[in-house]
Amino acid sequence: MQKLFKQILRFGIVGGTAFIIDYALLYICTEYLGIYYFISSIISFSVSTIFNYIASIYWVFDVNKEKSQSRNFVLFVGLSIVGLGINQLIMWFGVEQLHVYYMIVKIGATAIVMVFNFITRKMFLE
Repeated sequence: MQKLFKQILRFGIVGGTAFIIDYALLYICTEYLGIYYFISSIISFSVSTIFNYIASIYWVFDVNKEKSQSRNFVLFVGLSIVGLGINQLIMWFGVEQLHVYYMIVKIGATAIVMVFNFITRKMFLE
């Protein structure tokens, strides 16, 4: 149980840092670079996912060493693509259908994708 708590704590730290990267890049790309929020969201999500991959593999999860690193990377990318799809669906629905400010929708999208990420990465990477 202590191992799981430590892992969740580390996942939270990595996820919090990835969220800051994601949120800041979303804002910078949209507000300062003039990129449409939906495209900015893809860019920011992708950059934060790369950070998250590196930190998760080396600090959060006890990655199964018997599985190839290529397999782990492909799984991580595949799960991240699903996470991106969830993120983009929530962003579109919140902004375009509910007319909520994109930076607020991003908070909810991130929370939902974070739960998805933890569960699926724990299932498939360990």
